[in-house]
Amino acid sequence: MTLTDLNTAPADEARRTLLACLPSPRWADRMAAHRPYPDLAALLAASDEAAYDLTPEDVTAALGREPLPDGAGTVGPPRPTYSTYLAARTALSAAHSAYAAKFGHPFVICLAEVAPEEALDRTLEGIRSRLANDPDEERAVAAEQLRRLARARLGHALAPMPGD
Repeated sequence: MTLTDLNTAPADEARRTLLACLPSPRWADRMAAHRPYPDLAALLAASDEAAYDLTPEDVTAALGREPLPDGAGTVGPPRPTYSTYLAARTALSAAHSAYAAKFGHPFVICLAEVAPEEALDRTLEGIRSRLANDPDEERAVAAEQLRRLARARLGHALAPMPGD
């Protein structure tokens, strides 16, 4: 999808695309209602503003709608040995479980600017450090990560196709 496609799409189609970037109905409705956007920078600025305006309840609901981390190993070092891979997946699974048990929602982190080979370490480091947060502090950190994820997902969803 291009920015032009998003700007001209029927409201329900635009909303579906936006919900895939940030699963907050309030955010998606606001973003869809303010179309058209003149350029990607304006869209991203509007995304940030709409994300900053989410209430704590909106953030909690969006976190509850975030997809759970997959078990397929999409976040991990390239070509690890089986034992290293198994240990890393076990540690990651345990960390995700501990986080979800403490905060009641999946762990979210934006790794858009992280090299793929560093993603697993950054994720584990992030979960472990954020487990020390109290629920209010973590809600604020998670909300910021949701905002960053929305920006990254919008940029990816609206990336120009080769030859455009």
